[in-house]
Amino acid sequence: MTSYPKLNFPPIRLRALRRDERTLVWDDLRGMWLVLTPEEWVRRHLIAYLETGCGAARHRIVQEYPVALNGTPQRADVVVVDDAAQPFVLCECKAPEIAIDRHVLAQAVRYNSVLKARYLILTNGLAHYCYELSDGNYRRCEHFPQFSAGMAER
Repeated sequence: MTSYPKLNFPPIRLRALRRDERTLVWDDLRGMWLVLTPEEWVRRHLIAYLETGCGAARHRIVQEYPVALNGTPQRADVVVVDDAAQPFVLCECKAPEIAIDRHVLAQAVRYNSVLKARYLILTNGLAHYCYELSDGNYRRCEHFPQFSAGMAER
């Protein structure tokens, strides 16, 4: 497998194979093989952490969530939905070498202007930022949200 940096997430186990000089990893949420890119490396770790570290139910995690932004189709990397299948947490993943800066935050905020999730998570696997939307303002959180058996309250 191609060498990727150790991330600031707990280690995970990936089912991987080599095909045509590319490394593929199994996405057990979507039931398909994906090319292992640096961004996908981060996404696999984030999803595992949302499940094991935050208690998000696997069936509530949606990858490549569609966002219609000014008539242009976009996608949010990962969205965790609530009991009513509405976005609760919007996650934007970048490759480890991409800085999490104001441009990444602006991208997530644009997506969230449509989705209206309560939380934003921005990560490149090395740095993680979480924001809570309250009264139209984003407040930085010290930790990712924790999910109960039902779902955190809106």
